[in-house]
Amino acid sequence: MGRHTGPVCKQCRREGAKLFLKGDKCSGPKCPFDKRSYAPGQHGQGAKRLSEFGVRLREKQKARRIYGLSERQFRNYFTLASKSKGSTGEKLMELLERRLDNVVWRMGLSASRGQARQVIRDGHLRVNGKKVNIPSYCVKTGDKINVKERSIAALKKIVEGLKEKNAPAWLTLNKEALEGQMVNIPKRSEMDSLVEERLIVEFYSR
Repeated sequence: MGRHTGPVCKQCRREGAKLFLKGDKCSGPKCPFDKRSYAPGQHGQGAKRLSEFGVRLREKQKARRIYGLSERQFRNYFTLASKSKGSTGEKLMELLERRLDNVVWRMGLSASRGQARQVIRDGHLRVNGKKVNIPSYCVKTGDKINVKERSIAALKKIVEGLKEKNAPAWLTLNKEALEGQMVNIPKRSEMDSLVEERLIVEFYSR
């Protein structure tokens, strides 16, 4: 399945929850989900009772859409998590949170993960002093992320619009210098994700 190119707000309506794919618009009065919280389509307002499989499928799809991944990418993350020590679900969430596009968004250098991907692909960021334009880059403890000098003016406008957003405990950000660091591996309790990873593990383990 290719990357979604249609209206992203329909994805929130389909999953029955705000996925915060449009930045400030999701928190404002113009959010389409607040006006029409039912699923899109002709039969979207009809009451539907999901089977156990359907519940697990929807949770997997919700997580995939939140992080902006294709089916193959998401499955690869699950396979990697299942081969790691510890809880598969928690390891999956850790891997997703450590993606560079997610880290940039969590720091407050972008209004959404989609915008973070664009910032990264355009080469505005440096990781440990080196240019990284791969959104899926896995950030490690101690990695320092900063904005390229030529890009500071452009990104400061974004950061100024997100003054109230604070980085989580596992990240630091100097808003003046536009540079931050991952100080430790994120714990599940430090993630404010809407995902119930247990259902995703059950989906792939069926």
